Amino acid sequence: MIKVTEATATAGALKRLSDEGVSIWLDDLSRKRIESGNLAELVENSNVVGVTTNPSIFQAAIGSGEGYEEQLADLAVRGVTVEEAVRMMTTADVRAAADILRPVYDATGGRDGRVSIEVDPRLAHDTKATIAEAKQLAWLVDRPNVMIKIPATKAGLPAITEVIGLGISVNVTLIFSLERYREVMDAYLAGLEKAQAKGLDLAAIHSVASFFVSRVDSEIDKRLDGLSSPEASVLKGKAALANARLAYEAYEEVFAGGRWTALGGARANKQRPLWASTGVKDPAYKDTLYVDELVAPGTVNTMPEATLNATADHGEITGDTVTGGYAQARADLAAVEALGISYDEVVQKLEDEGVAKFETAWQDLLDAVTKSLDSKGVETE
Repeated sequence: MIKVTEATATAGALKRLSDEGVSIWLDDLSRKRIESGNLAELVENSNVVGVTTNPSIFQAAIGSGEGYEEQLADLAVRGVTVEEAVRMMTTADVRAAADILRPVYDATGGRDGRVSIEVDPRLAHDTKATIAEAKQLAWLVDRPNVMIKIPATKAGLPAITEVIGLGISVNVTLIFSLERYREVMDAYLAGLEKAQAKGLDLAAIHSVASFFVSRVDSEIDKRLDGLSSPEASVLKGKAALANARLAYEAYEEVFAGGRWTALGGARANKQRPLWASTGVKDPAYKDTLYVDELVAPGTVNTMPEATLNATADHGEITGDTVTGGYAQARADLAAVEALGISYDEVVQKLEDEGVAKFETAWQDLLDAVTKSLDSKGVETE
């Protein structure tokens, strides 16, 4: 749990990051964080203006049992299914976090103050079920500042369009490739056009596109290490930043085009790029690498608590570190390809693994809750 130290209280680097147009969101949530007042403290003292969750985060929080005993006992008495129990607990946490962040939401016109909750990851390849789950989650949380997370799989793309078209704000997750990112932006614009055709207020619809960062370096660095050459060694730690910077270039292009101009004139909101997976995996890299080097206006950086603390303590925020680097980014990815490492193969592998990891975490959560309900003598079938 984050302690509000002198470094976090003054939050110099975090304030500079916010001043550069980067919204700081916390990539974590638990009942303990909510009930202890820690989340409210981070909003008050550390420039945190949003929260993201995923199946792994809930598996860690609820799997520990801490803070959930009373609700689990009540759910057991009611004899609910394990699926219902999990959704009652996760949506309760998201609802409580949304209430804490509601003043931020009001102050920013809905831009920030957001809390994200993900559709069941087992539905990642089922468009219709994803749409139905997104509608159900929005209804269950019942807060205007909730964002429903939908994975950027092929089946997820039409679901994004449909859910945006219903006026529900969406956090598109698990984006690794530049091509898929452009498809995500296209799906968002199509959803806005649907919403406009229905007469919905486009100003009330918000979206972020979660572009994953550190996992790209982890996979490509592993392959570079396998080559054992000076040419490969010099490219380590460059692919993820290059990929993210080129994603921002694509964002600038799409949201300066004619299709967007028409929607922007109808008070629509741009779909902001969100840097996800910003905790450094390789201890050889600076722990604020994916914060310091991805500063650009109109972005979101969602950080695990360790990265948030590190940024507050020794982050180096020196202005925009994205928009001047497009040529170098292209050169870095081209150099990786020239060594025989396939970009397309890497990003597809990462997408497949990302979905699988969340499916595993979700199943682990279901198993843990099943065990808890069984221990209370309640039938969970």
